Amino acid sequence: MSLLAVDWATISSLATAAGTLVLAVATFSAVRSSNRSARIAELALQEQRRPILAPSRFDDPTQKIMFLERNWVTVAGGRGTVEHRDGFVYFVISLRNVGSGVAVCQGWVARPGMGATRENPAHSPLESFRGQSRDLYVPAGDIGIWQGALRDPADPVRAQVVQAIESGEPIFVELLYSDLAGGQRTISRFGLVPSGDGFIANLNRHWYLDWDGPRPESATLAATELIFREEAAAAERRRSTDADQAVTEGDAEGDGVAIPISPQGSAEP
Repeated sequence: MSLLAVDWATISSLATAAGTLVLAVATFSAVRSSNRSARIAELALQEQRRPILAPSRFDDPTQKIMFLERNWVTVAGGRGTVEHRDGFVYFVISLRNVGSGVAVCQGWVARPGMGATRENPAHSPLESFRGQSRDLYVPAGDIGIWQGALRDPADPVRAQVVQAIESGEPIFVELLYSDLAGGQRTISRFGLVPSGDGFIANLNRHWYLDWDGPRPESATLAATELIFREEAAAAERRRSTDADQAVTEGDAEGDGVAIPISPQGSAEP
């Protein structure tokens, strides 16, 4: 009877321990599932209010905006405007928000050049961005406008941009913007390429400051390096082909038979 009592006590303890373990595993699984559901809900909420700016379409309407000096600047769909007027440089870009949340412009940087990834692999430092004094909101799925100006005569960037305008060189602009809550900060680099009497706006890169984005930066840089290597290899093949063709044409011209000419101008027999 004593042994039987001890066995029942042991069995009872083991059953209690097993039940506790099962309860702990179930609680752990429930907590993990709850955390996963919370993360999914958070990501879904973020996607519902994430803005992504891009150039507007060419068939979008022309927009018009006024600057501090009461100078009006117009910009057509899919284009940008850069004007040097009365010593001031005015920038305007026609934008379309292809994201699902309102975009709030926070700051900008302008530089001469195409803004290619190879020459400018990273975005400009955040401390170099000029703040927006005017509230510029671009609604989700709709068009909007961005404006900026360079007014300081001692600003070296202003002098560089003026020189680029006069020489017909492209200019790139980086826009820093957020969602309506001030989060999900994004930097988008736009290129303004001279075309006719204006500038065509194109999009180069997006940088997401508060998350890694849809693909890592290393993958983007690796793809860029591959493109430039292929371009260099293609250029080398073209040079080699042109050189071979030039040699072939030179040999063909030298295949003719020279006929000596007598002093009287008649061909010798």
